Amino acid sequence: MTRHGKNCTAGAVYTYHEKKKDTEASGYGTKKTRLGRDSIKDFDCCNLTLQPCKDPVITPDGYLYEREAVLEYMIKQKREVAKQMKAYEEYLAKQKKKEDDSNIEKELKRIESFVSNESRITSKSHHLNQTTSENPNSCFWVPEVSAKNAVTETNMKKPNQQVTCPMSKKPLKLKNLVDVKFTAANKDTKGSSGYSTAKYMCALTNDALSNSTPCVVLKPSGQVITVEALDKLIRTDMLDPWKNVKLEESDVILLQRGASGFSGSGVELKAEKYAPSMTIS
Repeated sequence: MTRHGKNCTAGAVYTYHEKKKDTEASGYGTKKTRLGRDSIKDFDCCNLTLQPCKDPVITPDGYLYEREAVLEYMIKQKREVAKQMKAYEEYLAKQKKKEDDSNIEKELKRIESFVSNESRITSKSHHLNQTTSENPNSCFWVPEVSAKNAVTETNMKKPNQQVTCPMSKKPLKLKNLVDVKFTAANKDTKGSSGYSTAKYMCALTNDALSNSTPCVVLKPSGQVITVEALDKLIRTDMLDPWKNVKLEESDVILLQRGASGFSGSGVELKAEKYAPSMTIS
């Protein structure tokens, strides 16, 4: 592989660095970059406000929200649905009126045709004396409808009346939101390398919680524990130690979290920007 000078253009090798530099300069081609740690929200942040939750709630799919923010979102979406339903009902009424008008027009044309045929039989001379400028098929009480002037309206579909989660896009109901109780870390909180200054810790093992720690929320109590603590201490009896009630699989909610920027997690770690591509024909 040959080595290029800074502005060398005579070589036969087109390196990746040169290609990337030319792509950025030209504005063509899709640009990709890996998100860093600062671009990923923390596990205790609301998926709407991206700020740490003061009164956190979680959906059955594991997405964390600030209670006030998600309630405001649900109210806004309900208003939008009501607005769309009103427009849809007006559209249906308009279509019904068009259908009724069309039926009336067809009936009038049928009557007109009948009267015209009767007139031809009883008074043939009357038709011979009519001027050529008159249209025998027209009637002053029947509106003329031209195919060119007909307005075609796009079919409107009935809007979805369910409020959906902004992250999972699944139906979201207020009764399905679960209160979340994070346990504040203390001086004895254990991190991955000795003691830590973490904000929260596992309610059972006192292990520090972070974006790299898989966590679950126990639905009856709302307590947050690590997946490791769940497997070692809860799975055997499947009891919520804080409420002393039997747990079902649906009562264990996996908390969707961010990432460290170097390992995959519950968010997309790669950003892409699509740009026009040049093709040679």
